[in-house]
Amino acid sequence: MPDYSFTARQINGQLEKGTISARNKENAIATLRAKQLQPIVIEEAKKRGLNMEISLPGGNRIKSKDLVIFTRQLSTMVDAGVPILRSLSLLRDQTSSPKLKKVLEGVLSDIQAGSSLSDALAKHPDAFSNIYVNMVRAGEEGGILDKVLERLAFQQEKDSAIKGKIRGAMIYPSVIFTVTMIAFFVLMTFIVPKIGSILTQLSNGKAKLPIYTRILLSISHIMKQPMFIISIVVILPLLIVLFRHLTKAGKGRYKWHSFLLKVPAIKDILIKSAVARFARIFASLMGAGVSIVDSIETTAGAIGNAVIEKELLDCSRAVQSGSSFSKELEKKPHFPPIVVQMLAVGEETGKTDLVILKVAEFYEEEVDTAIASISSIIEPVTIILLGGMVGLIAVSVFGPITQAETSPSGLLLALPKLFF
Repeated sequence: MPDYSFTARQINGQLEKGTISARNKENAIATLRAKQLQPIVIEEAKKRGLNMEISLPGGNRIKSKDLVIFTRQLSTMVDAGVPILRSLSLLRDQTSSPKLKKVLEGVLSDIQAGSSLSDALAKHPDAFSNIYVNMVRAGEEGGILDKVLERLAFQQEKDSAIKGKIRGAMIYPSVIFTVTMIAFFVLMTFIVPKIGSILTQLSNGKAKLPIYTRILLSISHIMKQPMFIISIVVILPLLIVLFRHLTKAGKGRYKWHSFLLKVPAIKDILIKSAVARFARIFASLMGAGVSIVDSIETTAGAIGNAVIEKELLDCSRAVQSGSSFSKELEKKPHFPPIVVQMLAVGEETGKTDLVILKVAEFYEEEVDTAIASISSIIEPVTIILLGGMVGLIAVSVFGPITQAETSPSGLLLALPKLFF
C-alpha cells in the first residue's frame, strides 16, 4: 500500500502536514476528510533508499490468536452501538500485530470510500477467509452482525484448538524420530567402522563374521560414500519439494488425500476432524443466514481434504437440482450415519444449524479421544523401535567379540581404537 504526503487544514484553520497510507489518492483524500481535515496538497511520497522488504512464504498471514481477539472485540463494539468505522479505527490502533494493523488500514480506507465491511474484508484473502467474508456479509444483510462476529470468534477458537491438538500429538514422535535418525547416522559412520577394524584385528582376519554383522558393516560402508551424503543433503530435499508440489493441487492432491484416508493409523483422526470442521463451519454459516448451497460450497473449500471436498461439492450440485442435502450426504462414504441422521432431523425441524452444532461438539470430543489414543500408542512403539535398533547394533558388535579367539590383553589393546 503506497504512502501519500499531504498538507491539510484543520477545523481551527491550522495547517497539518504528514503522510498517510492508502490504496490510491481518492482513498487517501476520503481518510483525511473522515478525520475532519481539508486536503490542500496530496501526492504519493517518494521512497528513499533501497527497499529491503522481503516477502516470505506465509509472511502475509495473521496469527489465528490475533484474528480471534479482533473478531471478539469488534463483536462487542458493534453490539454496544459503536459505529463500524470508529470500531475498526480503535482496533487498528490497539492491535499488537503489524500485519493486522496494515490490513485494517486498507479495510478502513475501502469503507470510507463507500465499500461495505464484507467487500472490504474480501480484498484481503490472506487475512480473512471466504467463510469469514460470507458470514460477515450475511450478518450485514440480516442486521445481526454482532451475533455473527461472536459465532465467528467461537468457531475460530474451536478450529484452532483442533489443529493445535493434532500438531501437538505429532511433536513428540517427530522429535524422537529425528534424534533416532541422527544417532543411527553417527553410529553407522563413526563408531561401526572402528568396531569393524577391531573385529578384524581380534580374529586375525581368519574368522568369518556372522551375516548380521556383515550386513551392518556393509550398510556402514555405503553410508560413508560421498554419493550417499550427496543424496541426503541435495537429492532428498529436492524429492520432498517435488512431492509437495505434486500433491499441492489437482489430481496429485486428490490421490494423496485419498491414500491418507486409507491408512489405518490416521484414517480415523482425519475423518473425525474433517467431520467436526464441516459441522462447525456449516452450522455457523447456516446460523448466519447464508443459503444452503453457499454454505455447502464454502464449507467444502475449508475442509482441507480434496476427497471430502469433492463429496460436498457433488452434494451441492444435487441440492441445486432439487435433492435434499441429507439424502445426498448419505451416499458419501466418509460421512458417518449419525451426521446424516442429525442433518435430516435439522431439515425436518428447520433448525439445521442448532442440530449440526451438536454434531460438531460430539466429533470434537471424538477427535480429542482419537488423538489421545494415538499418542499413547506412538510412545511405546517409538521406544521399541529405538531399543530394537540399539539392540541390533549391540548384538552385531558384541556377538563376534565374545566368539573371537583372542587374549584379554589383545582385547584391551584393540578397544582404544573406538575413541582414537
